[in-house]
Amino acid sequence: MTKIHLETYGKGKPIVLVHGWAMHTGIWREFAKHLAQNYRVTCIDLPGHGRSEKIDPFTLERIGDALVNAVPGESCCWLGWSLGVTVALDIAGRHAERVSSLALLAGNPSFAVGATGRSPETQTEWPGMDVRLLDAFAEQLNENCQATLLRFLSLQVNGLPDRKALLKSLKTAVFECDAPDKNSLQGGLDILKQADLRPVLSELRIPVSVILGGLDTLIPVAVGRQMRRLLPSLELNIIDRAGHVPFLSHSRETAAIISRFMDEQCI
Repeated sequence: MTKIHLETYGKGKPIVLVHGWAMHTGIWREFAKHLAQNYRVTCIDLPGHGRSEKIDPFTLERIGDALVNAVPGESCCWLGWSLGVTVALDIAGRHAERVSSLALLAGNPSFAVGATGRSPETQTEWPGMDVRLLDAFAEQLNENCQATLLRFLSLQVNGLPDRKALLKSLKTAVFECDAPDKNSLQGGLDILKQADLRPVLSELRIPVSVILGGLDTLIPVAVGRQMRRLLPSLELNIIDRAGHVPFLSHSRETAAIISRFMDEQCI
């Protein structure tokens, strides 16, 4: 069994936080401790990230299985951020008994722009990230891994008034641990390019909350409307002045949305 690193804080209704590409649990720590005033919050390192063991191949199915096996066997809310949204949706689709609700933060069930699905409800162009940018990241990883990661961090705070301070916080948190190995990083980019979790989203029968940043340069705010077309019961929240890391730039507002969502559920 793959060794997965966990950090757990607080008591109460359980919620699991799944980070994004190239990150680790350190990115959540202060935000998690804030949530832990009312909930039992578990932060989890993806395989090959932070202090978790690597898996090979780095596939969505193997990631989800490793995380589910690492978390105590109970149904709980899974909160995914960015790539973590893709992972959380996959877990909800394949391990439904372990997921009582989903909070999807700055993510996209079909990350690459222009993707079209096989089912009738996904046969329209879908807003997302330009696949050429993802390809460029993949190529640059082979040339200079650290520079590529720094560029990705910069994209997450582009256009925000407190960009410099946020970028410093991101760098401090991310480089607390060694960078993931190239296979894990490349595998994560492949997942973002190829995974299509829209059919899973459209069939969910659990509470779902989506939180997007109005200034996010990676996840177009228009994706929220498309997601709600697939799942009309979905709760959509837009933080107008936030970018791709609302839990850092607008931590109180993000926590308030999550707390309200958690408190509405009977677990």
